[in-house]
Amino acid sequence: MHSTPTSTRALPTPCIGICALDRAGLCTGCLRNVDEITRWSTMSPDQHTHAMQHTLPLREQLRRSLRGTLAEHERLLRALHPLDQPPTGDGWNRSELSDLLPPGPPVEAAVLAGIVPREGGAQVILTRRTETLRQHGGQVGFPGGRTEPDDRDAVAAALRESQEEIALPAAQVQVLGYLDPFVTITGYRVMPVVAVIDPAFVAVPQPAEVAEVFEVPLAYLMEPANLQQVEIDHRGRIRHVLEYTWPGQRIWGATAAILYNLRRRLEQTT
Repeated sequence: MHSTPTSTRALPTPCIGICALDRAGLCTGCLRNVDEITRWSTMSPDQHTHAMQHTLPLREQLRRSLRGTLAEHERLLRALHPLDQPPTGDGWNRSELSDLLPPGPPVEAAVLAGIVPREGGAQVILTRRTETLRQHGGQVGFPGGRTEPDDRDAVAAALRESQEEIALPAAQVQVLGYLDPFVTITGYRVMPVVAVIDPAFVAVPQPAEVAEVFEVPLAYLMEPANLQQVEIDHRGRIRHVLEYTWPGQRIWGATAAILYNLRRRLEQTT
């Protein structure tokens, strides 16, 4: 995966007086959110520096890279479940699998749906699993995995797994919100965590788990014509699953369904 240096374009300084907020809760001038505006006067010089040199520039890069697409920046933020209100429920697809799921409660898991703001448009980070893995070997997916007892929440689990699998530092991630949970046929309840990834990040795959890290344009994944429904034979039964065709990769199953959920949430957001 290629690397693009973080933009050094100057951003507006924090507004003097009252910030004008858009419908996603960001100031239209300085890009700070409500929490940052409220805490600004009490933040330390180091926190100010980090916000001005890292947080706000990355936010501006994301906004530019999404301009004119279905996932326009403000629309994307409103389409996601807020971080302080994680979605509940067994999974939006559970009724489709009710007679196929293993007995007992689902195993909690989380994945990081990372969006990289590139000059040519936003990209989504995906991985191809190592062929020798016992579960999902060779399949394309998001970084992520089972939620461990020490994980504070789904965000912590997704960040930990991303660090372990592709060496993504938490410092290069800004979490945006959640998509709807998804249940897999293997009995996992997966919480997708959507985040923006610093374009300067260079992935280092953990070879025991990840064979390849690659990017796909978000606009391609949000185009209905690029998503198809295919039939597979599962335990002697025909099931219909979603699939994208991307050169050299097969993006299907849970990963395609999570991306479909993102598209549907965007389409339903005005």
